[in-house]
Amino acid sequence: MTESAVGTRKFDGLDIPVAGTYVLDAAHKRVGFVARHLVVAKVRGQFAEATATITVGEDPLQSSVTASINTQSIETGQVDRDNHLRSGDFFESEKYPTMEFRSTGIKSHAGAEFVLDGELTIKDVTKPVELTVEFDGAAVNGYGKSLFAFTATTEIDREDWGLTWNMALESGGVMVGKKVKIEIEGEAIRQD
Repeated sequence: MTESAVGTRKFDGLDIPVAGTYVLDAAHKRVGFVARHLVVAKVRGQFAEATATITVGEDPLQSSVTASINTQSIETGQVDRDNHLRSGDFFESEKYPTMEFRSTGIKSHAGAEFVLDGELTIKDVTKPVELTVEFDGAAVNGYGKSLFAFTATTEIDREDWGLTWNMALESGGVMVGKKVKIEIEGEAIRQD
């Protein structure tokens, strides 16, 4: 059986995908976030439209990723809040229609967990971020294409990217927390 027919290879005790170019499957992805609201509650949301290209290297630790997220596609389950997040107070989606991510290297790995360094650009501000990526497995789909699944998380301070809008509360604290947890889940399918 050839490597491409199997769709996986061994790396450090894991069955990982064969080298190649993979794209995020639109039908099997979630680019989500969690932010504090009124100091005590959590608001969850997602970006419905996102693309990513992952280049899995012959040396898996030389793999890379680029991603683009449509800021207009933000969804939190509340239309007025979504429109506010698209406005100049936050993402300014008409002027800055996408957020961009580009990896700069794999910092470390232990078992199925990889730490990925990269640069996140929001509203023309680029800052370093560190994603914790859990490799969830590799397989071959019903069409004979190699794929793999992953979960990635990080936490950012939104104010570092100029997302500074807030409102003080009479009881103390602020309307929106500064820290935002980013949660990404997906499958990537081999293209070559």
